[in-house]
Amino acid sequence: MDVLVFDTGPLSHFARADILGVLKVVVGERRAIVPEAVLTELREGLHVDSRVQAVLDADWIEHRTIETTAEAKAYAKFGRRLVSGDRNVGDAAVLALAQTVPARAVIDDWDACDIARKERVIFSRTLNLLCEAVHSKLLTIDFVSEIADELIRTEYRLPFGPGEFKTWTARQNLFLE
Repeated sequence: MDVLVFDTGPLSHFARADILGVLKVVVGERRAIVPEAVLTELREGLHVDSRVQAVLDADWIEHRTIETTAEAKAYAKFGRRLVSGDRNVGDAAVLALAQTVPARAVIDDWDACDIARKERVIFSRTLNLLCEAVHSKLLTIDFVSEIADELIRTEYRLPFGPGEFKTWTARQNLFLE
C-alpha cells in the first residue's frame, strides 16, 4: 500500500516523545493521511501536551475529510460498531478511509483492529510498521527498542515493558537470522 491512514494514538505519542521525525522516516515515500476526526482528537489533546501541535503542522501529513458517498457510508458503518459518545470517532474515520481510498489503516485499538480484520480492511499496528522498518533495514532493532521505550514513557500501551522490545520480538519470532 502506498497510502497510510493514521489514527490519533500513534501520531500523538510519537509527537509527545519528540520522535515524530522517526515516523516520517518510516512512512517514507508513502502518503500519510489523517482524517478530520483524528485532527479533532489531536487538537483536543493539545491541552495534555503541546508537542502534539507538531502533528497538526507536519507538511508530510495530509489532512482529509470524509468526502464521497462511499466514504460516508463506510464511516456510518464503522461508527455504528465503534463509536460510543465521543470515543473511537477517529478509529471509525480511519477505517472508513482505509477501506474506500483504499489504504492501510494504522491503528492500535483492539476493537478497531478486530473490526478491521472482520471487514477485511488492511491495517497495521504501530509496532508492525516499526518492525517492517527493521526488516527493510531502514531502522535497526536497537534503535526501534529505544523508540519503543520512548513511546512507553508517554504511556503508550505496548505488549511489553521498558527494555523488553528485543525479548518480545524473539518470542514473536520476528527477526529470525
